[in-house]
Amino acid sequence: MKHDIKDIKLAKKGALRIEWARNNMPVLGLIGQRFAKEKPLKGMKLAACLHVTTETAVLMEALKSGGADLTLCASNPLSTQDDVAASLVEHLGISVFSIKGEDTKTYYEHLKAALAVKPDLTMDDGADLVSAIHQKSHADHANIIGGTEETTTGVIRLRALASQGKLRYPIIAVNDASTKHLFDNRYGTGQSTIDGVIRATNKLIAGSNFVVAGYGWCGKGLAMRAKGMGAKVIVIEVNPLRGIEAAMDGFEVMPIKDAAKIGDIFVTATGDIHVIRKEHFELMKDGAIVANTGHFNVEIDIQALGSISKTKKTIRDFVEEYITRDGRKIYLLGEGRLINLAAAEGHPAQVMDMSFANQALASEYIVKHHKKLKKDVFKVPEDIDQNIAALKLKSMGIKIDVLTKEQAKYLSSWEMGT
Repeated sequence: MKHDIKDIKLAKKGALRIEWARNNMPVLGLIGQRFAKEKPLKGMKLAACLHVTTETAVLMEALKSGGADLTLCASNPLSTQDDVAASLVEHLGISVFSIKGEDTKTYYEHLKAALAVKPDLTMDDGADLVSAIHQKSHADHANIIGGTEETTTGVIRLRALASQGKLRYPIIAVNDASTKHLFDNRYGTGQSTIDGVIRATNKLIAGSNFVVAGYGWCGKGLAMRAKGMGAKVIVIEVNPLRGIEAAMDGFEVMPIKDAAKIGDIFVTATGDIHVIRKEHFELMKDGAIVANTGHFNVEIDIQALGSISKTKKTIRDFVEEYITRDGRKIYLLGEGRLINLAAAEGHPAQVMDMSFANQALASEYIVKHHKKLKKDVFKVPEDIDQNIAALKLKSMGIKIDVLTKEQAKYLSSWEMGT
């Protein structure tokens, strides 16, 4: 079995941490049990480009139970948990190509290694795997029947590809599922980003001016958590509707050039490039902290920060101190990569339970229905979304009401008025 990981001796520790995650992912556990009986993925070679974390390991277990032949590589150079990678190789026999801190060259070599198996299915977080496929001859991967995409950034890239008529196979946008973005993006990103900032800096959040760039579901969750810890939250946006929403949620909204002057901690969550640029670094006060929780390390113009600085050094793990030519110190966290996984452990297992349940069931759906699907980006089928929500409620011991026959009839009719 081919693999490239840091140290196989870390497998025992990884197995214990995976067990902890498994205990907190009951929905995926139920899916795994059914998969073990029905084998819906039997004979399918699946290449996955995901954050190699304990939660991902539980997803790999479920997919393997379903009969899939798995190859896994990292979707970010800093998000890998090396002990988890070791356990997946040692205890599950999965080919893993992932090392925390790998350089860009190694990162892309690992992508190529995952694709070398000639997969039937792809599973992506950021669309790097799909992008690599589409930069090669169609004949190299003509056998791929479909794929899934986990994150907002990846879905944006794939929809752009589809709009140009260049998407080669159908992909289900897991991020569009309500049981994914309403919970993973909001509660998962919100909590884990704060966790990453605190682990990297040990700074007090209370009393700080906390600038959130972008008020999508990730930004909403982050703003909510920062406010809960006592920060004065400032939101920057380009979308008028989201700007109104942030204002009505009680946050101060202003252009980034104004926020740059007063912010203590800046976190980008937009999915776009160069949100914080040279002109903003030039306005920041001494001691400003800059981080990113978007998928790619493009939201902060790191090269521009370097161009106005006279020195740079790593002062703490995942903290680089830039001293500008006028003597100010600006701190960049996690090399501008998503800080919740660079410096912390990513989303809690309880929320990834739903996200990865979508991944597993979407893969099953593709295997069953790929012949009927066009080469486009699709939402997760509503019945899958609702089923996952019902299973999650059940696992939490929560019951909800059901419509009476009268209520159901009223909602499906037009005749009855006041």
